[in-house]
Amino acid sequence: MTTPTAPAPVAAGPSPRRSRRRSWTGWAFIGPFMAVFALVFLAPIAYSVYLSLFRDQLIGGNTFVGLENYTQALVDAQFWGALGRVSLFLAVQVPIMLFLALLVALAIDSGRLYGRDFFRVSIFLPYAVPAVVATLMWGFMYGNRFGLVGNINDAFGPTLPDPLSPDLVLASIGNIVTWEFVGYNMLIFYSALRVVPHTLYEAAQIDGAGQLRIITAIKLPAIRGALVIATIFSIIGSFQLFNEPSILRHLAPNAITTDFTPNLYTFSLAFRGQQHNYAATVAIIMGLITMAIAYAVQLRGMRKDV
Repeated sequence: MTTPTAPAPVAAGPSPRRSRRRSWTGWAFIGPFMAVFALVFLAPIAYSVYLSLFRDQLIGGNTFVGLENYTQALVDAQFWGALGRVSLFLAVQVPIMLFLALLVALAIDSGRLYGRDFFRVSIFLPYAVPAVVATLMWGFMYGNRFGLVGNINDAFGPTLPDPLSPDLVLASIGNIVTWEFVGYNMLIFYSALRVVPHTLYEAAQIDGAGQLRIITAIKLPAIRGALVIATIFSIIGSFQLFNEPSILRHLAPNAITTDFTPNLYTFSLAFRGQQHNYAATVAIIMGLITMAIAYAVQLRGMRKDV
């Protein structure tokens, strides 16, 4: 005859009070960040949306107009001209800048470059120069009456094209931005290359792969994420172009107008034309365009079949 065994004790689950305390503990950790995030990010966006729905009128003051400001922006030739200008800048300058940054990163990572550390610091150093200082420096070099271009014309006789002319000023700004940010993007690519296992290179060399094959088959696929991130940063930076044209405008007032870029146009509307509501509308539209393009690039860049 067997003796019946007592049932095993059931482990008591966490009490409701303890579970509630744990949930509040998590909110206590992320609460400060959420408060700052809402204050410096969400609140300005909400206020800009609020401003974009109103308009200052001679009769009635600040009046609710709904989506009329957005309708006006869609037919605003100055806005679309500025957007087209930065789109051209993006299409030409960003590929050149990223290609140069990638080329330098591959050269440094190859281990065959003499003075690698010095070369790396030298390429990155322009990024440490403030944008205002860099623009002023290049702006005075561009001057055909007082700068480097003017000195070359006076010394050697040939008449070099004016970099601050209306036809060349966008390319001149692209040169400044490229000089500033090649080192920054190079560092992103180089950091990604440093984590690629060297065993892959050794296996490829054993199989007879050359350097070009190693780059195309191993290095570039391995740093695809870094390429996507750098491209997204460059797209956002292109649409936010402001410092360089704003500073060069004093040196080339006939080439750079108040609507040269969307950000410069928004600044002029808000602080010179006192059109705060319409400036908020243009800023929101540019934010949506930038977000859509950056998101599309991210989706395309992260696809497995790329």
